[in-house]
Amino acid sequence: MKRFHVHLQVKDLADSIRFYSALFGTEPAKVKHDYAKWMLDDPRVNFAISTSAQKATGLSHLGIQVDSEEELEAATGNAARAANSLVTETDVTCCYARSDKAWVEDPQGVRWETFLTHGDATSYGFSADDSKPVEAEPEAACAPGGCGCAPKETVEKPKVAACC
Repeated sequence: MKRFHVHLQVKDLADSIRFYSALFGTEPAKVKHDYAKWMLDDPRVNFAISTSAQKATGLSHLGIQVDSEEELEAATGNAARAANSLVTETDVTCCYARSDKAWVEDPQGVRWETFLTHGDATSYGFSADDSKPVEAEPEAACAPGGCGCAPKETVEKPKVAACC
């Protein structure tokens, strides 16, 4: 089953945890010093927030979280058909989790990920060369090039002339 994912950058984690806990009527499923995540069932959403002194607050990215390899393949196929390029990653550490994922951008430049989480991790992510753990930094916001999410493969989608 799929779960919608929203990740926001926030200024004050404690105040944001208070606000979103009241809004959702539940405490986060995971809290770290720079990150919190709610796994809501109604509506079915993975809602995450993180802090960074150098990154603007607001929307970081959106996504579709899946529960199986088959769902990941299907969701990634949909993303590939929607976008002009696709970045895939396997076994990356990002947002205190180990995942396989793919990234695209919508026509407005909003980043979308499709991902399958394999388990928890002890750090927010890793540097681009996987040599050291990193905190939620500007380049560590779970996007290509950050938190161990360096693109390993890019598939270009050919542009197709509009019809109808």
